Amino acid sequence: MKERRKGQAPDFFSRQVSTARRFYLDLRRGRRESLAVVGGGWERCAPDYRIARTTFPYYGIEYVVGGAGRLVMQGRAYELNRGCAYAYGPGVRHEITTATGDRLAKYFVDFAGARSPRLMRECGLGPGVVRLVGQEDSVERAFEELVRAGLSTGEQAARLSALQLEILLVTISEQGVPAESSDRRSHATFVRCRRHIERNFLAHASIGEAAVACHVDAAYLCRLFARYSAQTPYRFLQRLRMNHAAAMLEDRRCMVREAADALGMDPFAFSRVFKRVHGLAPRVFLRRRAAEARDTEQD
Repeated sequence: MKERRKGQAPDFFSRQVSTARRFYLDLRRGRRESLAVVGGGWERCAPDYRIARTTFPYYGIEYVVGGAGRLVMQGRAYELNRGCAYAYGPGVRHEITTATGDRLAKYFVDFAGARSPRLMRECGLGPGVVRLVGQEDSVERAFEELVRAGLSTGEQAARLSALQLEILLVTISEQGVPAESSDRRSHATFVRCRRHIERNFLAHASIGEAAVACHVDAAYLCRLFARYSAQTPYRFLQRLRMNHAAAMLEDRRCMVREAADALGMDPFAFSRVFKRVHGLAPRVFLRRRAAEARDTEQD
């Protein structure tokens, strides 16, 4: 377990965790600042993890990145799994438990300040709200930057943490939808399809092929991406394929024609899509990489 400060951790940090990276800053800061992070981190729950509070002294946001559990908030129950974000604060009763055989792993942040309630409402994550996130990785990155700022030993740790908190809230706002039962089903389908495409992008030359492999209609797959993602499934698939092609070219394992053949594309179509994704034609990309390599060797 890694914690930023020495001594006993605050009472609101659970001891029922197996591993954690957590930080806590000046707990009095929220009384002076308009927005101030007082603590946060990442933790994997112990099998006996259970939090039951009738209220909380700060505003809090938690985000599940693994495992499963159950949340009861304001008398309403929610199943917790990856991609679930929820918020609480003063006067919000909540209870959190983990599944013993599939323990929760989650990020959390606690903060205070006069701006906190309004900022949370503007981002659609006011106290008592549960949301599902479409692009889990973007929220994980935002949380990781927040934890990194909180764990830093620099004089600006508190200011950086507050700025990263705003980025996190906006990121959740862009990616989140209400956690209703219908949303859960469609969100689960979206996650399943997206992960299939991530793992099998070389096998699918079109969204139609990917949809068939995912056992959904192509039009429905497009609607899922429109609801939960900032890009279409076509652009998502092509970016994965072209990133793979760029890696092949950069490693000098093949020429442009060979990269196109590896993706089952004719060289003209391959060059057109590669340029649309990366902003450079493949041959220009190769020339620039070769020039950069020569400059590095000369240095």
